[in-house]
Amino acid sequence: MEQQQEASSEDAVMTRIGQAVMLLHGGDREEARNRFGLLWSELGADGDGLHRCTLAHYMADTQDDPGDELAWDLRALTAAEGLSGERPAEHRDSLAVQALYPSLHLNLAADYLKLQRPEAARIHLRQARDAADALEDGGPAGQGAYGGYSGYDAGVRAAIERLEERMRGV
Repeated sequence: MEQQQEASSEDAVMTRIGQAVMLLHGGDREEARNRFGLLWSELGADGDGLHRCTLAHYMADTQDDPGDELAWDLRALTAAEGLSGERPAEHRDSLAVQALYPSLHLNLAADYLKLQRPEAARIHLRQARDAADALEDGGPAGQGAYGGYSGYDAGVRAAIERLEERMRGV
């Protein structure tokens, strides 16, 4: 019974994150930012790593200042790395987190490019490419919501290629 309540609570957090994401994608960045901020406060530093990673990943997209966007993207990566280090094999969401790495590094590369730090951008772009290749080469491809050649995977790969193209001139 206790395990069911815990799963329901976790599902409720992901539902709330999803609702804020819908606001963000619908164009209401301010309300999405407010809801993400409230959820971030509720989760706290000891909150579930996947929740913190997902929330920070989307919170970055609500920021107006590139430095603030970078800070949130770094929080997302830190949460993902903490989750991988905590319970790598047992954690039920470890595959989902692995599948997020290409996007996390891609976002950081874009942030650093906006901040006119091309070397840091290149480092994260290379890490995004490596993480995407790892998914294809025996990682969690085809296992879970983000793996395989889903729309998410193809979209991230295309975005990596677009940023690589943009950076060739930098």
